[in-house]
Amino acid sequence: MSVVDTDLQTAPVVREGDYGTRLGTVEPGGAEVIPLAERHGRPSQLFWTWTSPNFEFATVFVGVIAVAFFRLSLAQAVLGIVVGTLLGSLTLGILSARGPAFGVPQMVLSRIAFGYRGNILPAGLNAVTAGIGWFAVNSVSGAFALNSLTHLPRVVCLVLVVAVQSLVAVFGHNLVQAFERWVFPVLAAAFVLAAVFVLAKAQPSSVHAGGGVGGFLLTVGASFGYAAGWNSYASDYTRYFAPDTSKKSTAWWSGLGVALSCILLEVVGAASVTIPGAVSDNPTSAFTGHLPTVVADVTLLAIAVGAVSANVLNIYSGSLSFAALGIRLPLRSRRALVAVVFAVLGFVVALTGLDDAADTYNNFLLVIAYWIGPWLAVFFTDQVLRRGQDVTGLLFLTRGRNAAGWIAMAVGMAVSIPLFSNQTEFVGLVPRHHPAFGDLTFEVGFVVSAVVYAVLYGVDRRRRAGLDGPLSG
Repeated sequence: MSVVDTDLQTAPVVREGDYGTRLGTVEPGGAEVIPLAERHGRPSQLFWTWTSPNFEFATVFVGVIAVAFFRLSLAQAVLGIVVGTLLGSLTLGILSARGPAFGVPQMVLSRIAFGYRGNILPAGLNAVTAGIGWFAVNSVSGAFALNSLTHLPRVVCLVLVVAVQSLVAVFGHNLVQAFERWVFPVLAAAFVLAAVFVLAKAQPSSVHAGGGVGGFLLTVGASFGYAAGWNSYASDYTRYFAPDTSKKSTAWWSGLGVALSCILLEVVGAASVTIPGAVSDNPTSAFTGHLPTVVADVTLLAIAVGAVSANVLNIYSGSLSFAALGIRLPLRSRRALVAVVFAVLGFVVALTGLDDAADTYNNFLLVIAYWIGPWLAVFFTDQVLRRGQDVTGLLFLTRGRNAAGWIAMAVGMAVSIPLFSNQTEFVGLVPRHHPAFGDLTFEVGFVVSAVVYAVLYGVDRRRRAGLDGPLSG
């Protein structure tokens, strides 16, 4: 069986149902192609689609850990944040640009490089990461903020946060996009106001840097992991655009939304650590403790709303990734049903994260980069190798697989994680003996997967030309 199995190609599976632009209708179908009659939207809306979800405390905390955990100076932290975030934003823009032409979610596009069966590896990881992992992380930060603001029990606050975000996600694409637009001005105003006070009180000289190159690389990895955590969702929010939508505009508005929001809040988070003052077992209270009472209350409310804004995307994209696995549910509202299941599972995981949130979040950010890096490497290498080819048919193979894709990704992870991982749960061989290296798992995983995929793809291509033995099967 070759990488491209033309005898197994099937016609595009088009999403059923009449959805249009209605907000109060549950989006039908799963991960199928969006019919041309249902296409709507414009690239500029991606700015708030990708800005609003990052106006939350999880973003702030990326900056906090750069100074408090990785022991960088404020200037070093800012540089690491900018480098990591710009890399993650650039790749998001590139991935988003392909959505309008194909009309399918990101994890269906992933089949081009991985094949129908091989795609189970990245799609499965993304379903768990988004629908359960990110869901739990953001739900916890939202619950902390609501607890600080209202003094209700944390469990009650968690239930409230989960209920609102799950309801929006279940309705689907149109309500998700509208929700991000509605909350954007509120979140932007609240966090910009908080940023003014935090940056005015920051005392960079109060922090004595000792993280060195290792701390800097950890910061780059964490900030990249946060921004790139959205990469596997990219075309989920551009697939409803008309096929002739400008790729440049689509990429620009997507990348800009993530870059501006992440850099602003992460820098504010790093700056907040340099301010002597409030200490609390509730991280959101520690952050807002530097602010005047009214501004603190507004910020806490914004943190809770921002957590909901982020998780609306996480549940929605998690359910699409599950649908991309190819598990057939003969239900019109199958995506919505999966979203409900993820909400329940994410709530259970979030309950366990109400304690020791800091280390859990730090590890989670790095773990995302561990698999996102190799997946991106395979996806982009395949895109370069197939440039000029018509790859549409590869999206609809029902039995085919590209062994080169999942092998390259698995090898990249198998090499990079045991050797270079550096977090509280597991320290790889290299940082165990040379801590100054920090965490190079993403960088090594990306390079290894790209090289392995290029080699295997080339071997298979020669085989199909009758010059080599079989590779894929």
